[in-house]
Amino acid sequence: MKLLPRKFSVPPNYVGYVFRQNRFDAKLGPGIYRFFDPLEEVRMVFLPTTIKIQNVVNQEVLTKDNIALRFSYFIEYRINDPDKYIAHFDVHTNFHNFVGAYESEQVMHNLTQVHLRDQISQVASEDLNDRRAELLNVVPDTLRREVGEYGIELIRLMLRDVTFPKTIQDLFARHLEAKIRAKTDLENARTAVATARALKNAAELMKDDENIKFFQLLETITKIADKGKHTFVIGDLQQGGLNLRK
Repeated sequence: MKLLPRKFSVPPNYVGYVFRQNRFDAKLGPGIYRFFDPLEEVRMVFLPTTIKIQNVVNQEVLTKDNIALRFSYFIEYRINDPDKYIAHFDVHTNFHNFVGAYESEQVMHNLTQVHLRDQISQVASEDLNDRRAELLNVVPDTLRREVGEYGIELIRLMLRDVTFPKTIQDLFARHLEAKIRAKTDLENARTAVATARALKNAAELMKDDENIKFFQLLETITKIADKGKHTFVIGDLQQGGLNLRK
């Protein structure tokens, strides 16, 4: 038998529930408390009120076009009503730890999984990546109420990743490759059309220009002269035209 008071410490951001002889006795906030407990019949349960994150991985689902995939997501939550929480979960197995966490996480896992499966099943696999931000943009009120019945506030859901089967990944890769190649071919075609249009416009400008014609003639003569010795006469012979020899 202990004659000195027992000391209990409730950490910050926790709520303490005191049970005497397995019956609820008091609800305490953060602080240090002493109880006269000669028969050691007093126990205390601590529940955190801070935000927690639960990771749910490798959940299988079928998309709208019947493609099987796996997805993982986060659940951000907190205990906002400890009284309800204690009423729904076993908090008496270990009085000095955050207990009931496994059971509560199983409840959230099951409820959120049903919600996400329903949402993903309405989206085609090809559109899933583009619409993944929409899937968890807002937590539905129905899901909040269902979780709230257990004294838990569901703050938000975060889709972490989506994994398609290897065969579907290969198909998506080939589809993306074809789209990139088609885009490149289109750009090349546009460049070729623009170049042809520019050349046509330049040809239209040059066809009646006497100076251009003269330079073209000189270029032709130069190419011919490079192949041997030639004599070129430009102009009227009677007027002593320009005599070019090489």
